[in-house]
Amino acid sequence: MDAVRLLKTAQHALAQSRAVLDIVAEAWQAQALAQAIGGHLAATGPPELRGEARGLSEAGSRGCAVLEHPGLRRDGIRATQLSEVPDPAGALSSLSVLLGDVSMALVTVACATDEEGLYWQCIEAIDAADESSDRVRGMLRRLTLRKGDRSAEALRDSAAGAP
Repeated sequence: MDAVRLLKTAQHALAQSRAVLDIVAEAWQAQALAQAIGGHLAATGPPELRGEARGLSEAGSRGCAVLEHPGLRRDGIRATQLSEVPDPAGALSSLSVLLGDVSMALVTVACATDEEGLYWQCIEAIDAADESSDRVRGMLRRLTLRKGDRSAEALRDSAAGAP
């Protein structure tokens, strides 16, 4: 399945989550998507993104590791459905929004819980989401620079060909 479509599904699922364990599960799903998208872009994406993409995959993996939830795999892991990332910029933009929403949802859970273990799990997951977000922003900057370089090159080529 296309990355943007999976991210929209994740965004909708997070928005519909009301119970604490459902929010934690959706945060885990988001980090799994970050890991999968990072891995996919590291293997097949534009060369200038591959290093940051590996970092995103690792950050997503760490994000999954800090969140524990007994029913996480009940509905399956959405990230396993990822088959392509035809629009890296669109996917990364959608992932950035999702990770921001995940962080806000986890802050709400952390503030509302009396359970110390869950509190610290949320804090660590927020840190992991922030790290993933940093990687995504770095990749988006690289794509923007690449687009700018291509535009400048096209301008130079058209000016060189003009009489």
